[in-house]
Amino acid sequence: MSEFKLHILGCGSATPSLRHLPSCQVVEYRGQLLMVDCGEGAQLSMRRMGLRFSRLNHIFLSHLHGDHCLGLPGLLSTLALHQTGGTVTVHTFAEGAKLFGEMVDFFCRERSYELKFNIIDPTIRQTVLDLPGLTVEAFPLRHRVPTVGFLFKEKPKLRHLRGDMVKFHGVPVSQMKAIKEGADFINSEGKTIPNDMLTTAADHSASYAYCSDTVFTPSLAETVKGVDLLYHEATYADDCAEKARARGHSTASEAARIASMAHAGQLVIGHYSKAYNSEEQHLSDARAIFPDTIAANEGLSISISN
Repeated sequence: MSEFKLHILGCGSATPSLRHLPSCQVVEYRGQLLMVDCGEGAQLSMRRMGLRFSRLNHIFLSHLHGDHCLGLPGLLSTLALHQTGGTVTVHTFAEGAKLFGEMVDFFCRERSYELKFNIIDPTIRQTVLDLPGLTVEAFPLRHRVPTVGFLFKEKPKLRHLRGDMVKFHGVPVSQMKAIKEGADFINSEGKTIPNDMLTTAADHSASYAYCSDTVFTPSLAETVKGVDLLYHEATYADDCAEKARARGHSTASEAARIASMAHAGQLVIGHYSKAYNSEEQHLSDARAIFPDTIAANEGLSISISN
């Protein structure tokens, strides 16, 4: 079972529809839940997908348009009613911290958890969270208001010891961690045993990039280069390319171009306009450029690493 997953809770654009909820995702890593954007309906989607509130400690907001954050006050209120303990950190801009801090203080004066805000600078690339095994970076996007994307990256993993060779060369337990980190071994006779004789390659470190609302930006491909899974907004199909540019959004084929230039492993498109009754045209446009494209849908879970 994968310890690094993506759960889609909402993948519609500004207006909720009977087909899609506003933007919300949950990245699951080693049992911890990290929410990305929090549109209306987020907490109901968590219930439907069996995601436990007690495992949610970090919420990342890409920008302060309502379809990406208006579910937050209700969710934070529910966490208080559930008597969630520990700390809940909301990663947002200074304006978001002020706005939501005042709202939660008004509606949830008595909280069982500590609410913290980590302030993001939307103009620079920065690490916003450093966990054992995983980092989360924020990076600027181009939209009508300050907006960032998020890059979830597993840290480099340790190499695997070759038990037969470790035993043969008499490697003591005290040096095994250093050897798994890549060090050579010097035996009792002063002979250096190269690391590649004692170990095999480390497992792949997986990565996921979330590109929220943004106009097509070719330089973005370098920022997310080599990611295993890329989510890129595709509000419109190619029939509305002019509307996409005017409103600070991307088309499905533009999302696919970013995925292709970035050499991503797989592309997920979402943030669909309510004007469409299906995602077939979006998928057709994207797959013509980047075949390994899937359409986001509420309830979908995707493994980022195996």
